[in-house]
Amino acid sequence: MSSAHFQDLAELASEGRTFVVATVVSTGGSTPQKPGARMAVLEDGSLRGTVGGGAIEQQVVEAARALMRSPDSHRLLETHLTHELGMCCGGKMQLFLEKHVPSARLWVFGAGHVAKELASLARHVGFRVSVVDERAEWATAERFPGMELVRRDPATVASELPGGADCFFCVTTHDHPLDQAVVEALLGKPAAYLGVIGSRRRLPSASWPSWSPCGAQSRGGRDAACVVHLAAARGQLRARPRCSSRRWHGSIARRRGRRRGRRA
Repeated sequence: MSSAHFQDLAELASEGRTFVVATVVSTGGSTPQKPGARMAVLEDGSLRGTVGGGAIEQQVVEAARALMRSPDSHRLLETHLTHELGMCCGGKMQLFLEKHVPSARLWVFGAGHVAKELASLARHVGFRVSVVDERAEWATAERFPGMELVRRDPATVASELPGGADCFFCVTTHDHPLDQAVVEALLGKPAAYLGVIGSRRRLPSASWPSWSPCGAQSRGGRDAACVVHLAAARGQLRARPRCSSRRWHGSIARRRGRRRGRRA
């Protein structure tokens, strides 16, 4: 197996792609590939590498796509090339199939004090975190180590994002009108979760069904409460793989008292 193949797999993982790696673990008799051969099967059916081509490869692709739709993370596939697939090789192969699912992506809109704690805790529990804030003095690598920083207008970025079943959105900008602009840009996009910092009365009630408020019942440690809620939402998502995502809507009570105007 070449180092280029492993680099290809690493790139797929970094891009947040779901794929299955099929590895030949044992063979008997004449076979098109020997133990150690690997092939990655992507969601669209495209391949990286090979386990022999022909009928055996088609069987592996079908098994890999079935694994992507199932709650299982791996399976063992054993087949006789002649008896079961009609191939002339005459041998048999055993392959281990392992599903690779990307970490959930959390988009935090705003880089203030709440966002800093929220992003740090979320990364600690396994989220891939992107922070969006055009204020360069707030969106710094020192404040958000190991996270993607997008120093652009949050509302513009929100309007450009396609969303996805593994996307989580938390809106906590420094300005209530900006919050609303971001929320309105995100509503209607596919997502696993969408939450906003602020009191319920500030939310666009006509289009915001308040379902499962994030951290709203906590009198302290709301950042931690929100991350616990996000992790629970992620767990629900993983419990129903490849199904249409259930949207989580809610508000995060930032403080006991209500505040107007701008915030950090």
